[in-house]
Amino acid sequence: MIEKLMPPPVAAVDSFVDPQDAFLMGEEVEMVWQAAEKRRREFTTARWCARRALALLDVPPMPILRGERGAPRWPEGTVGSLTHCDGYRAAAVARATEVLSIGIDAEPHLPLPGTVLDAIALPSEASRMAGLRAEDPALCWDRLLFSTKESVYKAWFPLTGRWLGFDQADITLHSDETFHAKLLAPAPEVPGGEFTGRWAVTDGLIATAIVVPRAR
Repeated sequence: MIEKLMPPPVAAVDSFVDPQDAFLMGEEVEMVWQAAEKRRREFTTARWCARRALALLDVPPMPILRGERGAPRWPEGTVGSLTHCDGYRAAAVARATEVLSIGIDAEPHLPLPGTVLDAIALPSEASRMAGLRAEDPALCWDRLLFSTKESVYKAWFPLTGRWLGFDQADITLHSDETFHAKLLAPAPEVPGGEFTGRWAVTDGLIATAIVVPRAR
């Protein structure tokens, strides 16, 4: 699913199940040894996807540990992103000589619970969403907005090393399965101060992705 959103420099691998041959390496075991079984499974499969994706770049298998704010620490010379939700895990990676940053996210294609939308959406986003709902009422635009904001943060943090709140990115969703994120926080590290991305809805899942290419 996620690979359909990726341009050629990016290698992506996903899984709708937790393979029996998936395992953790080295210090990864210590990172989740006290976690619940569900958390261990999704953590393990996400890293299984990551190592398979890295192998497509000829990078040998190694532990994918946590860095600052829990962001994955990718092997030297690579960038990437991980995601998982119920029934889906994925990883996308690329060589740092070709790509600056990647952000991916997956969510169930279900409406956001309670007042979550009010907590994450800017007034401008809420206004645009009303038109999108009228155009396609079957699509969970609120959950899609949440997912794009997650992808924005995952692409943002490796470039800046700073937190980004939900109210610091103004997302415009397009019905052609693309989106645009105008960053409202100063970000000289981000080319143009904005991101563009793609989204898809398949088999009860939403996937969103941002790939920031390196200027040549």
